[in-house]
Amino acid sequence: MEAEREGIRTLEKGFGALISRIKTAFKYALILAMSGILFFLAQVPREEFGLTFLLFSLAFAGMMGLFFLATEKISFRKTLFAGLLLRFAVFWFVPNWSDDFVRFLWDGELLKIGQNPYAQTPQEWQKENVDPDNVYRNLLFENLNSPDYYSVYPPLNQVIFWLGAQASMGFVWNGYYVLRLVLLLSEIGVFFLLWKLLMAFQLPPKRIFWYWFNPLVIMEITGNLHFEGLVLLFLLASICAIQKGKLGLSGGFWGLAVGMKLVPLILLPALVSLKKFRQNKLAWLSLILALAVSFGMLLLDNSWDNFLKSLRLYQGKFEFNASIYYLLREIGFWVEGYNTIALLTKGLSLLTLGLILFFSWKRKPSTVPEMVDLWVLIYLIYLILQPVVHPWYIIPAFGLSLLTARNTFLIWSFTAIFSYQAYSSKEVMERPVFLLIEYSLVLGGIVLDYFVAKRKLNFAP
Repeated sequence: MEAEREGIRTLEKGFGALISRIKTAFKYALILAMSGILFFLAQVPREEFGLTFLLFSLAFAGMMGLFFLATEKISFRKTLFAGLLLRFAVFWFVPNWSDDFVRFLWDGELLKIGQNPYAQTPQEWQKENVDPDNVYRNLLFENLNSPDYYSVYPPLNQVIFWLGAQASMGFVWNGYYVLRLVLLLSEIGVFFLLWKLLMAFQLPPKRIFWYWFNPLVIMEITGNLHFEGLVLLFLLASICAIQKGKLGLSGGFWGLAVGMKLVPLILLPALVSLKKFRQNKLAWLSLILALAVSFGMLLLDNSWDNFLKSLRLYQGKFEFNASIYYLLREIGFWVEGYNTIALLTKGLSLLTLGLILFFSWKRKPSTVPEMVDLWVLIYLIYLILQPVVHPWYIIPAFGLSLLTARNTFLIWSFTAIFSYQAYSSKEVMERPVFLLIEYSLVLGGIVLDYFVAKRKLNFAP
């Protein structure tokens, strides 16, 4: 009888080992499959929405498969290298979904030759400095998507653009490879900090899969050269510093996040509402110093004035992939008979500020996790009320949300791909049905996260 039981136990162990080997093999197969999918996705023009959506969905499904196959204990090193493999799959190709990188290199080229990128629009500068023999600069100018606008990128961005220009040596691909390398290094930093914070917050480390293997993150940061990954890096560094009690460093890192993109300014009321930060003089000193260093260049010439002109133009003229703004715009058309964008943007900005101040006052976070959860809510309020929401805008909020039990931004990291349907035709044209699909799913996430008491999806901790 005992021999029979021992035989059964041996069979069970052997079967368990076989299942474990099959799962491991399947995980490796998924990583390789995702690498191949992203390799092809990086070469698909954004006009080919059908193929873009198919490949993106397959990559997203692969990420979900990896998450659900993973045990609670995962390998730091294997996870890191698997995510790097996916990023290297898109590393070698020209950005196909965005041409913003051309302006990055243009601004960097002006800095390289000792010119102020905020002093003139590219059109004005090129008119005064025509050089038929400078093929590189002329090529950049011909491919700019905003030659009549002053640069809207903060000085901290410009430092990285300058690095790209220094490395270009007359070839555009040299420039964007350097920009991509900087962003890849920042992604490695995000991985380390996310891992560390997940442990500190006592959350399952495999939640990092949602970011590290996410096709939106990989395509928009490594592939399309958007700097929201660096914003997230500085925000996570700020959180880590607060967690360790190094409040001076925390203020400095938060100031650098603002210096990279202005949007993290919306988080200031929540940061101030954290008592230990508010009462620390060194935190304020480092914050102010970081902002001074980040924006000092704007004091030259008319840089600050021109920079603000572009910001105001951006806020009062452009609209893309919006939600509540589009609903209010339709009401404006019905009531006034024309696009009330000027009034709406001002009104929604005031509403956003009011809600941010209200929730920061109402919640008064006393712990770092509570503050992070408030940051996620503030980002959600901001993005839902914005007239322009490009897919990469959600990445900092998405990364922060992994340190909470909120899943709205994870859902949004998939549905954001619907915004690329607008590029299917020669003229950018958004179809309401795709906006409806995208924001209905986002709304579902909001309801589950904030209105269904104690409800968690299966992939929440």
